[in-house]
Amino acid sequence: MLGLQLPTDPRWAQLVRQDLPELLTDHAWCEQKAASNAISMIVRHPELSDLVEELTRIAQEELEHFRQVVDRIHARGWKLGPERKDNYVNELMQFLRKDGTREQRLVDRLLFSAMIEARSCERFKVLTETCADEELRTFYHELMVSEAGHYTTFIGFARRYGTRDEVDARWREFLAYEAEVVERYGKAPTMHG
Repeated sequence: MLGLQLPTDPRWAQLVRQDLPELLTDHAWCEQKAASNAISMIVRHPELSDLVEELTRIAQEELEHFRQVVDRIHARGWKLGPERKDNYVNELMQFLRKDGTREQRLVDRLLFSAMIEARSCERFKVLTETCADEELRTFYHELMVSEAGHYTTFIGFARRYGTRDEVDARWREFLAYEAEVVERYGKAPTMHG
């Protein structure tokens, strides 16, 4: 369903097992950034009522995920660390169109968002299969389902605002680019590291 061309390096799961506090802190900030991304698209496209309504729901859900991750950090006696820079996301952002029509730039932003959700979903699946903490395995399964829904939503809106053929062609370009990017990651105990 997700179409990712390169799976997460299995060594990533080992790194995460060795440093759950780092993973959870980074994950919390990823949820905050996902909410901010949704709000940013609302700010740029307030005239698209259906998009505003759905992205408002997603932003609220992402903030709820932030709270849930922070709760798990505190329940384990750890503290939320400072925000982390997400080099993976920043590299994906470089692929966004700087030119084109307003609609094309919106489609690109939606596909960018879908890509991050797809990779996060795939990473959550890895965590459901490898995390030694049973409560976290269950939590990450729930988030995997949620991220798959966000992925579908973003792809659906991209197809609504662009032609299906153009969107599908651009999505294939995103998938190929993301495979090149993610090949450099999986070396740190962070969500996309």
